[in-house]
Amino acid sequence: MATNILEINGLNVHYGDSHVLHNVSFELKQGHLLALMGRNGAGKTTSQLTISGLLPVSSGEMHLKGVNFAHHSPESIAKSGIRLVPQGRRVFASLSVEENLIVAEQKKGNTSQWNLAKVYDLFPALKPKKDQRSGTLSGGEQQMLVIGRALMGNPSVLLLDEPSEGLAPLIVQEVNHSIAKLKNEGLSIILVEQNFSVAKTLADDFVILNTGRVAFKGTSEEVAANPELATQHLGIF
Repeated sequence: MATNILEINGLNVHYGDSHVLHNVSFELKQGHLLALMGRNGAGKTTSQLTISGLLPVSSGEMHLKGVNFAHHSPESIAKSGIRLVPQGRRVFASLSVEENLIVAEQKKGNTSQWNLAKVYDLFPALKPKKDQRSGTLSGGEQQMLVIGRALMGNPSVLLLDEPSEGLAPLIVQEVNHSIAKLKNEGLSIILVEQNFSVAKTLADDFVILNTGRVAFKGTSEEVAANPELATQHLGIF
């Protein structure tokens, strides 16, 4: 049985005076992909930003491999093994593809670590454009680049915030295939995804947020057996 690599316990977060996450608790198992879903404004991106240290925790705990990092800096959290691929494909536009990758490199001292060759193997479209300024890439290529850049940090947990947003269907398939490959290699992933059908093909576990609260938590088998338990919180009928 898989052990938990990440545990979120009773998490509360505020934007100024607004209470945006309410006692959120869930677990990410080692080597699993967890789909974090919900309607717009449900708290999905807020959860990702909080786990990354980019938003402060009001109360609650976040444990990575048993260590509470709830009040650590974003830099410390990234070095500990959590890497975020934010919504919106934020490349360093003036740097080349390869410079974008090298700037994020963090070696872990193991034989399976991510490097340039391994990123280019996952995303072969990037290699012939390695010297091209990343701001001139297509949207799909930029999405591949920001995922590759996060992998260069050799994370133990990868946070993906709507990686297929705004991409053409064929590119979405390619990105999702790469995500599935990462999961199959044993990387633990939290995926924010609006498309329920896509999430069902990738996820081992589901957490659905509604107005900053956990409305549903279950396995892919539970969702397959009773999909309405999940979809009632997504506005899908």
